[in-house]
Formats: sequence, C-alpha cells, structure tokens
Amino acid sequence: MNMDARAVVAATPAGRDRYVDLLRVVSLGTVVLGHWLMAAVSVGADGTAEVGNLLAVKPGLQPLTWVLQVMPVFFFVGGFSHALSYRSLDRKLSGQGVYAAFLRARLQRLLRPTMVFAAVWGAGALALQVLGAGGPLGEVAARLVAQPLWFIGIYLAMVAFTPPLLRLHDRYGWGAFAGLVGGAAAVDVLRFAFGVPFVPFLNFAFVWLAVHQLGFLRADGRLRRPGAMAVGGLVSAAGLVAFGPYPLSMVGMPGERISNMAPPTFALLCHGVWLVGAVELLRRPAARLLDRPRVWRGVVVANGIAMTAFLWHLTAMLGVYALVLAAGLPVPAPGSGTWWAQVPVRMAVAAGVTAALVAVFRRAERPPGPRPAAAGSRWGGPTAAVGVALALFGILGLSIVGFGGMLDGHTAVLIAVRISAPAAVAMALAGWALVERAGRPSA
Repeated sequence: MNMDARAVVAATPAGRDRYVDLLRVVSLGTVVLGHWLMAAVSVGADGTAEVGNLLAVKPGLQPLTWVLQVMPVFFFVGGFSHALSYRSLDRKLSGQGVYAAFLRARLQRLLRPTMVFAAVWGAGALALQVLGAGGPLGEVAARLVAQPLWFIGIYLAMVAFTPPLLRLHDRYGWGAFAGLVGGAAAVDVLRFAFGVPFVPFLNFAFVWLAVHQLGFLRADGRLRRPGAMAVGGLVSAAGLVAFGPYPLSMVGMPGERISNMAPPTFALLCHGVWLVGAVELLRRPAARLLDRPRVWRGVVVANGIAMTAFLWHLTAMLGVYALVLAAGLPVPAPGSGTWWAQVPVRMAVAAGVTAALVAVFRRAERPPGPRPAAAGSRWGGPTAAVGVALALFGILGLSIVGFGGMLDGHTAVLIAVRISAPAAVAMALAGWALVERAGRPSA
C-alpha cells in the first residue's frame, strides 16, 4: 500500500460511509469484468478481425445483464457523494462561487486521467495509421476503446446538474425524484405510442438523473424501504420487458432496433431502482466487513486506481487478442467450449496488462494538493457552466467517433453535428480550461 493510501486510511473519520466507497469500486470492477467477458473476437476468411458481443452470439445469456449492468449503482453513489461535497463547499464559501469551485474539484479527478488516455491513444492511433502497422485488430481497437467514455460524459452532466437538482431535492424530497421518473415515463409514451422523433434522447437526462437523485435521498437517510424498492423495481422492469416493447438485455445489442441503453428507457430506470434497493439491503453486513482494517485498506487502494483501470481495461483485453493474432494462434469461435475454457486465462492476462497500464498512468488520477476554498469571480458560475457543457460534449463526441481513421478525416454525428476525434479532444480541453479558470479563487 502506497503512502497516499496509508494517509487516507489513517485519516478516515469514524462516521465515514465506507460502503459507498466499496460500491464505487465494485460497480466499476463489475463493468470491467463484464466488458472482458462480452468481448467476442472472431477472424473472417479474409483475415480481418471483428469484435462482437457474446450476448448476441448466445442470447440465452442476456438475463445476466440484470446483474452485470451496474452503472446505475455508480451513478447512485455519485449522487450521494455530490450532495455531501456540494453542501460542504456551500458552507465554506457561504454560497459565493460554490458552483464553479464544485465543478472544478470534480472535473480535475475525472478529466486528468481521461485526457491522458485520449492523448496516448490519439498519438498511438496516428502512428499506427501512418506506419500501416495496425494489424488485423488495430482499426477496430482504435474505435472501440473510446466507447466506454460515454459513461464519463454522462457523469459530467450529473456533476453539472447537481446544484439545481439538489435545491429541488431540498424543497420537494421524493417529489423531485418522482418528477424525473414521470418525465422518463412520458418520454417513452411519446416514443413508443406516438413515434415522436428525437424525444427519446431526453431520457439520457431523465433516467440517469433520476438514479442520481436517489443518491441525494440516501445522503439524507430517506431510503428507508430498500426491500420495497428492490421488489418493485424488479417486478416493474420484468413486466415492461414481458409485455412492452423493451428488449430483455439491459445493455445495447449490435443491430437491435430498440435498446434499453441508447437512449435509456423507462425499463432501465426500473432496473436501476431494483439494483439500488438490492445494494441497500446489503449495507449493514457490508459495513461490518468494512470495519476490518485490511478490507478497508483494500477498498482505499482500489478507489485510488479505479478510474485509470476503467479507462484502460479494454485496451488491455484487445491487446491480449492482438498478441494472440500476431502470434498466429487460433482464435476459437465465441461461445464455443474452447472459448469458455480460455476465459479464465484471457481475464488473468488482461488483468495483468491492466495492472501494468495502471502502474504507468495512475499518477494522472491523483488529485492535486489541497487548496483553500475561496470565492471566485462574479462570472465564475456562468463560465463554469459553459466549460462543463463543452467538456461533456467533447467526451461524448470522442466516445462516438473513436480514434480510428483520423488521417482520413473520420467523423461521427453527435446531436446532428459531425465531430472528429481532434475536435472532440479540443472541445473537452477548452471546457476543462474554462472550468479551471472559473473555479480558481479570485485574488
């Protein structure tokens, strides 16, 4: 355990909710393991490699997504942490410049490792394209490794909306959550019953912000019936899938006409409610486990590298497949007996490669040294709002366009606007710079 982790362990207050830290680690770890398991690489007759989804090859495994799709838990934990952090800053600054200071603190931890990832992959993809040395998997990998960045883009939106939604929560409590749930339901009615175009994209806000709002309620100790949440959410999600237009899988499937993820559906919101209820039922036994010093030290260490591991885990797995292909070894058909037999080996090697990448890039995840909280300028709030919007769209754009074909001018459409990888990175960096400037204490 490094000195930073030792310091965190030693400074842990007695009243800290350690279970939230555990949920953050477990949810990201589950996503990583799920991605490693679902990556189905195959080689065509012409020698080109394709990366599919195991759930499309073996549809019978799709019920696993009702356990493995745990992003709602991470966003729920984010709501809890954001409520505590914003309120703490608000008390220190007496409401002066708190929005810009809050955004600055949150974006540093998110965007520092993300921008390092983008810089390394951008330079590497350009070099491989110039040299023509990408191999059978290079172009596909350059496109796929950026896809998980959608999660960071959505998380930035949650950070940006925390102050106004927290005020609504303080005034209306469960009513604010109910309003977001009603918005998500109305969007799906307009989508499926009336075929209204573009309106489904509003559920990127309603669904994920509703889950985030549950974190506010937990911060105030108002999630008192987790069993009812778990049962109600699970029964509702199952009913919507059984009798509605919703697919079984809670993650996106290649080529499917309707996805529960993109854009999110009301069924996914019900799935999130059931997961939140389920993890809350486990809170007390987990809290007893986390009182053990060795267990808590492990959680602290894992939290210090979780974002870096998340950013690089697909690079590691695709790197393993690239080495297999370069060595001329056969790649078994996804879902076959041989493929399943190799799963533990692939995961172990991918974990080792991820650990090596974390060792190289983990410094970017370390937050800068503590700075005294102080009020910023009068224009800090609006400037920070513009900055976080730019960063959000930049990261989402990068998740869509990826790093492939940059020399060919490859672009993708983000909300009716074509964007390239360099433009997306420039947008994210410009947004981050604005937030940094807005949140810096005034002289």
